[in-house]
Amino acid sequence: MNTLHNLPTPSYVIDEARLKKNLKILQYVEQEAGCKILLAQKAFSCYYFYPLIGQYISGTAASGLYEARLGCEEMCRKTDENTEEKTRRENHVFSPAYKESDFAELAGLCDHIIFNSFAQMEKYKDQCPKGGIGIRINPECSTQDKQTGGIYDPCAPGSRMGVTKANFREDLIGEIDGLHFHTLCEQNFDALERTLAAVEDKFGKYLKQVKWLNMGGGHHITREDYDVEGLISCIRRIRQTYNLEVYLEPGEAVALNAGYLVAEVLDIVENGGVTTLILDTSAACHMPDVLEMPYRPPICGGFTAYEKPYTYRLSSYTCLAGDCIGDYSFEHPVHIGERLVFEDMAIYTMVKNNTFNGIPLPSIAVLHEDGECEIIKEFGYEDFKSRL
Repeated sequence: MNTLHNLPTPSYVIDEARLKKNLKILQYVEQEAGCKILLAQKAFSCYYFYPLIGQYISGTAASGLYEARLGCEEMCRKTDENTEEKTRRENHVFSPAYKESDFAELAGLCDHIIFNSFAQMEKYKDQCPKGGIGIRINPECSTQDKQTGGIYDPCAPGSRMGVTKANFREDLIGEIDGLHFHTLCEQNFDALERTLAAVEDKFGKYLKQVKWLNMGGGHHITREDYDVEGLISCIRRIRQTYNLEVYLEPGEAVALNAGYLVAEVLDIVENGGVTTLILDTSAACHMPDVLEMPYRPPICGGFTAYEKPYTYRLSSYTCLAGDCIGDYSFEHPVHIGERLVFEDMAIYTMVKNNTFNGIPLPSIAVLHEDGECEIIKEFGYEDFKSRL
């Protein structure tokens, strides 16, 4: 066992207590709204926690074959607390297109298979599980900040995601069991409310002809300012109005603020009035959303630039000149060998990391509720070599 600051660096650390706090909120929504919530594995696939997650929510959502296998194999729930008997949770999949070589296996793993086009649905419908054929719709209702949400907006003009009203095959509605939309990214209930108004306006008559509606992900349900009661009332209304089952697929909400990345300062560089800390972690390798979103992760004891007396640019030891995490200020000078702890590092980190420059992958650890840390996975040279 280790304390947080005695771990090898870099290390991802999953906070068990914070994860449970999120799961209890999601369980409350399930119970009060009468819906089903699935973990979107594209955000968080640390399957060590799948048995725990399966105690609180209904299953997993996948983006392809490997995630579907992982959810099927690892997300189980005990049928009886007095026995070892377990039952698999629900397992759904959506992909913009499916490979023929994957589909038979996918059909055996998944309860729902959601298609991005009617052409794909017609190609594979005879292999699908009963009651599990879905079509993704595009309500053409953008709710994201156009400056930061461009690559994450499935409703942007020309989007490849989902069937628009103009392209909807009304003649095939009898072969569809459910509809799916996914339009949000880190948003509150008001964005869902606006989206649902567009969905009902354009696709409302079809909602009365299907068995289920999947509202996708992007719901920041476990964020402190999220309107949980508004979400519950909305889901109840949809269920009662259209007499269908409702699914949500949050990924971030499951593990929001439930993880850290511990790094060490290797060197300090001065250039042009900027003091840069060289760390043994990397935005490009270990937290890609910092560069893609862009996103500025919180850091324990860190503040915005120049808010406190000592300001530094945090960077990495890769050769990518722009591999910078951001500018932060501290109340004290930072020294070589010091540990820095980035927050909100459970989501879109482990699932997106890479070994560019031969940089090692961070270890994975669990911060247990008693305050002790346990390393559950370590990586080495063979993990780098085997990917090439």
